[in-house]
Amino acid sequence: MNAQAQKVATPAGEKSHTSPRKVSGAEALILSLLAEGVDTIFGYPGGAIMPVYDSLYHYTDQVNHILTRHEQGATHAAQGYARLAKKAGVCFATSGPGATNLITGIADAQIDSTPLVCITGQVASHLLGSDAFQETDIIGISNPVTKWNFQVTRAEEIPATIAKAFYIAQNGRPGPVLIDITKDAQFGVLDFEYKKCEKIRSYRPIPQLNQGQILQAAQLINQAQKPMILMGQGVSLAEAEQDLQTFVEKTGIPVASTLLGLSSFSTHHPLYVGFLGMHGNYGPNVKTNEADLLIAVGMRFDDRVTGDLSRYAQQAKVIHIEIDPAEIDKNVKADVPVIGDAKEALQALLPLVKTRAHQDWLKEFDNCQKVENEKVVSKTMQPSTPKLKMAEVVQALSDQTKGKAVIVTDVGQHQMIASRYYQFDQPNSNITSGGLGTMGFALPAAMGAKIARSDREVVAIIGDGGFQMTAQELGTLMQYQIPVKIIILNNSFLGMVRQWQELFFDKRYSFTEMVNPDFVALAKSFHIGAQRVEQRDQLADGLQNMLAHQGSFLLEVVVEKETNVFPMVPTGESISNIRLE
Repeated sequence: MNAQAQKVATPAGEKSHTSPRKVSGAEALILSLLAEGVDTIFGYPGGAIMPVYDSLYHYTDQVNHILTRHEQGATHAAQGYARLAKKAGVCFATSGPGATNLITGIADAQIDSTPLVCITGQVASHLLGSDAFQETDIIGISNPVTKWNFQVTRAEEIPATIAKAFYIAQNGRPGPVLIDITKDAQFGVLDFEYKKCEKIRSYRPIPQLNQGQILQAAQLINQAQKPMILMGQGVSLAEAEQDLQTFVEKTGIPVASTLLGLSSFSTHHPLYVGFLGMHGNYGPNVKTNEADLLIAVGMRFDDRVTGDLSRYAQQAKVIHIEIDPAEIDKNVKADVPVIGDAKEALQALLPLVKTRAHQDWLKEFDNCQKVENEKVVSKTMQPSTPKLKMAEVVQALSDQTKGKAVIVTDVGQHQMIASRYYQFDQPNSNITSGGLGTMGFALPAAMGAKIARSDREVVAIIGDGGFQMTAQELGTLMQYQIPVKIIILNNSFLGMVRQWQELFFDKRYSFTEMVNPDFVALAKSFHIGAQRVEQRDQLADGLQNMLAHQGSFLLEVVVEKETNVFPMVPTGESISNIRLE
């Protein structure tokens, strides 16, 4: 990374120069973002951040600003952008409610390790603590859900603070940072010069690998008879997909994926054995409790993956490859922790592991898949009822896009169905709200993803409930002509909650049935193409129309109203007790 002072960008029409010059704090912020290579900002203006927006007006030829319809939409859009662009997403908001509206997206980014740089305006520094109009303690509020936050009260602090913010957000385990800038700091004047942050004393974002741990891990791998790899998002964050495949093909070890790990390993690969977790595949769940070695790569043993911890993999040795030391031994005790970047760890292990095959062990997974096919998949894909099932829609989409689309999902039954039935065949193709489980995530996140990678097909799959939480972002799609494809799987229910009510609350459907608007008419009111599919024989044409459409398009698919997602590990149960029906 170049430690030299960065070239100072200038407003359109002025001569460029590299020497320090006097600028306002607001302009220093814009120049700092440009020096970090920011090309897109998602945001919503307001009183306390007006100087920043006024400065931004001079730089619209150098940076895109996407005016979302709500600050929550801005953070989710920035998340989708970050996940696909592989760099920090940036969003702006004003003080008070504008800032607090960012919190859901920031919390989502924190638990899913997504790099964000969020900038909020604040009341003037002399008003801090006075309950001034639209004042809120956003530093205190955001403290538990940010990797770092800081309040700027002097213009001179802005360049170094922004440099530090990008360094922290993007290095090591990624995460969100929030910078709150008082209005007087935005109006203040400074001699602007920008230097990127290259290190912070006492902060080592990527721990150095311990060779002793690598040797111990290799020894366990070479001795194991029933090893299994649990692949998490850390593989994608480290861009270690190819390294993992090379490692897997040499060791012959079957691979299962967490929700956020999906798409980091082709679902068509013969050593891929499925999706872990509460609604994952039968084989990888039950075989976790029979494996003699688990190799967890960039995953955090979320409770949706482990089920009852007291009955989780008691028979197995555990190698935990993880960049964040705080995750080691947090939920599952590691026999051999390997603290470091997944790519570096896999590359270090590769020459030390033996070439092997585990054919008998793999046959056990095949047998489990046959059971699942008989009990679940065949009934789902060959339904006896006239109503469409969610899985049919996802499978048809997977076939038509050949597994190469970017799939952005919300939270609920549709999310689990998409994770189970979309056949991911290209890395970096799965964007979803994992740890926080945020309804309303998918539509704005898909918008950000499409802006980051206009060359890729981006399809948001959303339930009718989640769609209505951020449906106003259709206005953003309309204004900026962002060609996102949207599939609403409409069962007129908050489906996953209804499923739990059916299974665990004696079918007491307490406030989960929804009376929905005309989604097609709603989309068309935003000048977005739309179609409704209700019959099975309409599905293929509906998907073709959607994918062939040049702009954004909403496909509403009316699906079976009361359907359940199986397999399922009930809350608090062992993953060995996964239900197939």
